[in-house]
Amino acid sequence: MGQSDCSESRRSILEIQHLKKYFPVTSGVFMRRTGDVHAVDDVSFSVFKGETLGVVGESGCGKTTLGRCIMGLCPLTRGRILLEGKPLSAMNRKMRKDFSTRAQMIFQDPFESLNPRQTVRQILEEKFLIHGVSQQKMATQIASLMDQVGLDSGALTKYPHEFSGGQRQRIGIARAISMTPQIVICDEPVSALDVSVQSKILNLLLDLQSAMDLTYLFISHDLSVVRHMSDRIIVMYLGRIMEIADAQVVYKHPRHPYTKALLEAVPVIDPEHRLKRIPLKGEIPSAENPPPGCRFSSRCPVARSLCFEKAPKLCACNHDPKHLAACHYPLPN
Repeated sequence: MGQSDCSESRRSILEIQHLKKYFPVTSGVFMRRTGDVHAVDDVSFSVFKGETLGVVGESGCGKTTLGRCIMGLCPLTRGRILLEGKPLSAMNRKMRKDFSTRAQMIFQDPFESLNPRQTVRQILEEKFLIHGVSQQKMATQIASLMDQVGLDSGALTKYPHEFSGGQRQRIGIARAISMTPQIVICDEPVSALDVSVQSKILNLLLDLQSAMDLTYLFISHDLSVVRHMSDRIIVMYLGRIMEIADAQVVYKHPRHPYTKALLEAVPVIDPEHRLKRIPLKGEIPSAENPPPGCRFSSRCPVARSLCFEKAPKLCACNHDPKHLAACHYPLPN
């Protein structure tokens, strides 16, 4: 584990150890397996209590699959997930039910993630009923949830299609926090919303984190949103982690060429703050047949022969245990 040793004073709430998720590729009449899509390939990190750990990368880098694996929505190909030191794979049915109260997920598309045949009340009641909460307590808690996410109690009798995108996401957030979880996985929670609504939802998430002592794993492709929300940032590319560091360090002193290329692609109005661009050549390789060495080697402008032959390990830069990069030749500060 790279991050679990970074700070002995901080408690790790979630640990991911060598997680792999491959999707089989089949062809022919008999659907023979011809290969695998390496969606997530040997990923390890820790999430500390009370922090927001951002996960950023281009579409197809595996960040959403990572979140779904943690929540048990995708079975793992290999690896371990530990919540407060307990492996999820060893949990029995009762323990799994308990896990569902401690970890929740906010989905990217609030319309797709809400049952269109249920009213808001029915959507929010579902988890309380599963966990045997009394009717009186359930009614009180649902009223409190609606107030927390900024919705009127009159919305309880309405259906998802009667709301705007921002309001639907507030319902999704209310559902996610209904069991008072410890960690919430936010899978692109504002990417499907208008820009004018995004800031309100982000501020709501920050307010809830402060009020409920929540821990977030915040997945997004938007670097500006990740910077606003995150304490630390993971940069992923083609199923692997390229860099991990404190948010401000990543933005000011990126050590991996891919991280620097991502930052340079962000539009900046002030010419004095524009970074000198690193030109990226070629297309993103197929996740079904990734490069044998560094995943970024085929597009990296500073790649050398070693990069094409041997995959770099995620290790500390300049002996800083909080700043890790998977690069044979990390960029200077």
